[in-house]
Amino acid sequence: MTDELLPSPLHDRHVALDATLGEFGGWSMPISYPGGTVAEHTSVRETAGLFDVSHLGTVPISGPGAAAHLNACLTNDLGRIGPGRAQYTLACDDRGGVEDDMIVYLAADDDLLLVPNAANSTRIVSALAADAPPGVTVTDRHRELAVLAVQGPRSAEALTAALGAAGQGVADLGYMAFTDLEGGLNDGGLRICRTGYTGELGYEVVLAAEAAPAMWDALLAAVRAVGGGPCGLAARDTLRTEMGYPLHGHELSTEISPVQAGSSWAVGWDKPAFWGRDALLAERAAGPARRLRALRATGRGVPRAGMTVLDGEGGRPVGVVTSGTFSPTLRTGVALALVDTAGEVAVGDTLVIDVRGRALPVEVVKPPLVPSHVR
Repeated sequence: MTDELLPSPLHDRHVALDATLGEFGGWSMPISYPGGTVAEHTSVRETAGLFDVSHLGTVPISGPGAAAHLNACLTNDLGRIGPGRAQYTLACDDRGGVEDDMIVYLAADDDLLLVPNAANSTRIVSALAADAPPGVTVTDRHRELAVLAVQGPRSAEALTAALGAAGQGVADLGYMAFTDLEGGLNDGGLRICRTGYTGELGYEVVLAAEAAPAMWDALLAAVRAVGGGPCGLAARDTLRTEMGYPLHGHELSTEISPVQAGSSWAVGWDKPAFWGRDALLAERAAGPARRLRALRATGRGVPRAGMTVLDGEGGRPVGVVTSGTFSPTLRTGVALALVDTAGEVAVGDTLVIDVRGRALPVEVVKPPLVPSHVR
């Protein structure tokens, strides 16, 4: 770890577990553990895995009009949810490009928590604070709060065991719901969120950074008891790619709009105002020049981001891979790619990825590439 990288509150725990650490959004985070990424990935699909995702931003927005302020800035419509619910949303620029994607937790109209991506957190905080009306406070608690994720079919069992009596009822939370325990985040407690980034039943725990090591120990013991273990960000990436979930900087960016990325469902099109509204309405009306597609390899080879997509072997370029990996679940290469809309590409069609000069045939498939079990 270099001096420039921020350490997770659980850094010492990861070192003790002999994790491979790497840079992620300006933080030193565990990429994998000695068992390897495939084993970690499989534990999440079959039992449970524990992730440290404390690099994610944590931004409380409070005060009269806080929800209305967020709703006038971010794409999704907060009017669709009520207290105790979470929502996926986007921050766009004036051209419709995506500055970041994030989850917002609505406790009350004057009490919300935004969780942006690590690398974009400071920029999002500044933009929201600059536009905030009097009485609305935007606070950066990135270093004060930790985020842990327990994901997998036995995650509810593990989380309940780790929390003991305080955790009774958390297994009953519906998808994209949350509950506060021990007074909640404002009083040194914790927030249990039925959210995640793996496509499995799962929970995210937000709590004070100083309380994170003890919670990690309890969760890790409980996860191990059901047959799982610690998981790094490499497994998180293979899991989300199998689900077709976007990663900012890959499937979403200031050069890639929600319309192109297939994220139009996270836009409140009928809202009178949000950042990038005019540009997005115009793009939706005209139709995007490219769209995100999920691809499954039918030959041997692993696609990687940046590789060219062709309309056939020796054919013309029609797109670019935004994310590519070997799928431990499917035992083949999978990818997400932005593909031109000039030639219609439909599910079931065959394309080719140029893998370092070798043609890799791929089939266009409908995401997710593996079944979702989030609900």
